[in-house]
Amino acid sequence: MADNTRSVGLVAALVVAAGLAAGGYGVGKGLERFRAADRSVTVKGLAEKDVEADYAVWPLGFRRGGADFSAVQRQLAEDRDRVVAFLKAQGFTEAEIEVRPLQVQDLWAREYGGNNQPLRFQGTGQVLVKSARPKSVEAAALAVDPLIQAGVQLGGGDGPAGPHYQLRGFNEAKAPLLAEATRNARDQAEKFAAEAGATLGRLRNANQGVIQIGAAGGEGFDDGSARVKRLRVVSTFEYTLD
Repeated sequence: MADNTRSVGLVAALVVAAGLAAGGYGVGKGLERFRAADRSVTVKGLAEKDVEADYAVWPLGFRRGGADFSAVQRQLAEDRDRVVAFLKAQGFTEAEIEVRPLQVQDLWAREYGGNNQPLRFQGTGQVLVKSARPKSVEAAALAVDPLIQAGVQLGGGDGPAGPHYQLRGFNEAKAPLLAEATRNARDQAEKFAAEAGATLGRLRNANQGVIQIGAAGGEGFDDGSARVKRLRVVSTFEYTLD
């Protein structure tokens, strides 16, 4: 008789919980769905964490234009030397600095409309910083005024403008995030079971979900410009109810 009363109470509690979930209450509490027939509940566990990037790639592109090939090439070489000297003054080692070949293009040699260009020769160069010290890269990127004052025309190289920050230790950051999402989901399931007058049973199904990487400022995507990343995961778990 006691078992029958308990079963009736469980079903009644589940019916009440269904009404709450339909009104949005359950979703806000992490409840996704439940099945009264097979006595199970499915919940979502959310976890977020801000993590600092552990690697940075910073392309410093520069450009020159002129009517004389040799003059353009010489100016580019001088700009390259200024950029390298600046980076070394900022504390970067030769192993962190990669110098790309200079390129000079004869615009008048183009098949269509080339001789309409006011400056015949256009040249570009690029120096890459590849460093496991993102904070130092960020500080240097904010201190390029001396290069501009020296006449270096930054921004002429290929690739993204400014440093590009990466999280190479993603796997190390992933494990604790998933563990937190799992704990969060189980807490929600236990609360729901208690409110329904039941006991949380075994884990039936689990889906860890996809870990999203965004900017700590709230942007939902990572374009590489943010040094601090926000990791977010929503995992889904199904438990039986006893």
